[in-house]
Amino acid sequence: MSKQEIKIQTTNNLNSLPGVGGFPSAPGPIGVFDSGYGGLTILDKIRTELPGYDYLYLGDNARTPYGTRSFDVVYKYTLECVTHLFAMGCQLVVLACNTASAKALRSIQQRNLPLMDSSRRVLGVIRPTVEAVGALTHTNHIGLLATTGTVQSNSYPLEIQKINSDIIVTSEACPMWVPLIENNEHLSEGADYFIRKNVKNLLDADPLIDTIMLGCTHYPLLEDKIKACLPEGITLVSQGEIVARSLADYLNRHPEMDARCTRNATCRYMTTESTEKFSSSASIFLNEEVQAEHLDLG
Repeated sequence: MSKQEIKIQTTNNLNSLPGVGGFPSAPGPIGVFDSGYGGLTILDKIRTELPGYDYLYLGDNARTPYGTRSFDVVYKYTLECVTHLFAMGCQLVVLACNTASAKALRSIQQRNLPLMDSSRRVLGVIRPTVEAVGALTHTNHIGLLATTGTVQSNSYPLEIQKINSDIIVTSEACPMWVPLIENNEHLSEGADYFIRKNVKNLLDADPLIDTIMLGCTHYPLLEDKIKACLPEGITLVSQGEIVARSLADYLNRHPEMDARCTRNATCRYMTTESTEKFSSSASIFLNEEVQAEHLDLG
């Protein structure tokens, strides 16, 4: 497949965004969006759970990281990318990004979808994760390892409180973990230092924690190292399988949306950055060669 450049002009006027009031109505691929590469860990598990479907992955690598940006900026960037995925035929988009799920999902669902196309859907990763974790804890003390942006958003504690107000969530921001992974240093001894430090901080803050959530889609690549730092009896929860099962359940419960998702077992990868860089870095997250296409946000 040759590399292709796709350019879609953007604007601050919602009514002028591509496809608004006229997105393609035919069935299309399931869109999977992330600010960078971490969402590939979610996509990988989704494809394992639902192998027959078509997928279109978009990484906004040119503007990553989202975690340090304001709510307004994350919302704007996420809306732009979701709109492009709609314009490229996606009827359903999964925000495989904790920061986008925390800072943009609710606004897009409530404010934008009714104006853009109320029949389309945008789903996140936080809600299915907290539903799964709430059923695992016995002490009602849960730990969260996440980016600074996700921790500051307070989204996980708020969502967990909706399910069980007795659960106490203690969070630890891990700002070095994503750069280590994206620079392919996550297997180094230097990574061990930061992982031990953050895990110790979390458990020192609440020794009653018996379940820990990985609140960033990059972190599954550190799972073995994290487990090596944990005492016996603590369950470590990664998001990929949870989100994949949740999506399968969603499509089963919503046959009208399932019918709008095509099934040719294909997967396209798009990036707002260099296609060569994306294809090279994607190999850290996937066990296959990837050829990416470029999306110019204009």
